[in-house]
Amino acid sequence: MRDPIPQIITIGGGGFYRDPENLTLERYILAQTGVAQPRVLFVPTASGEPDHYVASFYAAFLKLHCRPSVLSFFKRTPDLRSLLLNQDVIFVGGGNTKSMIALWRDWGVPDLLREAWQSGVILTGVSAGAICWFEQGLTDSFSDGLRPLGCLGFLSGSCCPHYDGEPQRRPSYHRFLVSGEICAGVAIEDWTAIHYKGTEIHQVIGAKPGVRAYSMRSVYGSVQEVALPVEYLTQGSE
Repeated sequence: MRDPIPQIITIGGGGFYRDPENLTLERYILAQTGVAQPRVLFVPTASGEPDHYVASFYAAFLKLHCRPSVLSFFKRTPDLRSLLLNQDVIFVGGGNTKSMIALWRDWGVPDLLREAWQSGVILTGVSAGAICWFEQGLTDSFSDGLRPLGCLGFLSGSCCPHYDGEPQRRPSYHRFLVSGEICAGVAIEDWTAIHYKGTEIHQVIGAKPGVRAYSMRSVYGSVQEVALPVEYLTQGSE
């Protein structure tokens, strides 16, 4: 049975595509549905829906107790409202966040995702699929470097994924926080997820030892980085 409280689970990096043997985060997400065989819809828009990404999704999720499917915008697009609202989990993949959101807006997807979220469908994703839910995200959608990007605004504040996995993420996020170009928010390391219930942090999950997430803000021209408590899960745990 669906939890009536809206839930979003934002993954900083890693997951099934990086390591198909470590499905700790995916198992955690499925467990939050309360459904024996949850319906999971993969949305690989940001990467252009490459076959290898879709194949990796199916290879991973067919190992789990769920019913996986994929939404394509580059073939014949289905009835989006019916599809999106009849899922238990909507999993958004990584890639070019700016292009993904632009395409979604043309199809009216943001309003449908908000309706799905408010009805109890769990929204989740990695990298682009993490930052898209916030007011702003730090994106690599542009070839000339990282930039702040306005996103969907389901969650307040900003988000920086890959905080430990890409060398320019941390200094860039700090610089934009100090300049005021990006608002206060959270930084998420690879193999880490922040689970929101409603619009508040419920808990932080780590799928590898020592990974972290942080609350971030600028105070009088200096960045305040506060580590959030993490629950570390072992492989196979929920």
